[in-house]
Amino acid sequence: MNASTVSVTDTELNAFLDGELAPARRAEVELWLAAHPDAVMRLEHYLAQREALQRLFNPVLDEALPEGLQQAAQAPVRPGWWHRWPWQQVAAGLLLACVGAAGGWFARDHQAVAPLAVATVPLSRQAAVAHAVFSPDVKRPVEISAEHEDQLVTWLSKRLGTAVRPPHLEPLGFELIGGRLLPGSSGPVAQFMYHDASGQRLTLYVSTENASNRDTAFRFAQEGGVNVFYWIDGRFGYALSAGIPKDALARVATAVYDQLERR
Repeated sequence: MNASTVSVTDTELNAFLDGELAPARRAEVELWLAAHPDAVMRLEHYLAQREALQRLFNPVLDEALPEGLQQAAQAPVRPGWWHRWPWQQVAAGLLLACVGAAGGWFARDHQAVAPLAVATVPLSRQAAVAHAVFSPDVKRPVEISAEHEDQLVTWLSKRLGTAVRPPHLEPLGFELIGGRLLPGSSGPVAQFMYHDASGQRLTLYVSTENASNRDTAFRFAQEGGVNVFYWIDGRFGYALSAGIPKDALARVATAVYDQLERR
């Protein structure tokens, strides 16, 4: 048997990553991968996504359940399907649903995510997941590099239906790497990525899905190991994410906010 006679589906590639293939089939897939370096790169990308999501959300699994949830679980309820489910399973199911909604867009080549589920994920968490998935990528962290900033701006502005342009953060030590287009709750989202001299990366997540949101306060959130400053300005939602300390990120977020206000 040679690689040209082997056919491998995306489902099997995922099963290969999970170690779920039978030994004989695994050997065939390994033979096929040896002749398809592009597929190997896809597998590396899938693995990076999985590891990033685990780093971001695994700490949540170790958190104690809120007292209110524990009390609700211990309160008497009427017999029914809810009563038959142990409260630990219910809580775990809710957590997995939330994580799946946030991360599902990044596996969009393989399955669709219900729009209602994604819509329940806060702006800060969507931005943090996007940061955790793409900022560690060494080979292709962005789709269009800063060398072609004009093309990047034109492309993203066209896809979002409004003018978007990355702030310039060189005075703060951060240089633009480039950007990419991402799917949001109900439409496209832009992500701009920067790095400093040490290689530390931060991302600016720009959404246009906030027309009904009147909460314009400047807010801070910590999603796993990612710090996020986010705010709403008209129909735009902005979220600046990085692994740097809160005070350092606040200085950058203030500069971004000031630049966007002047436009």
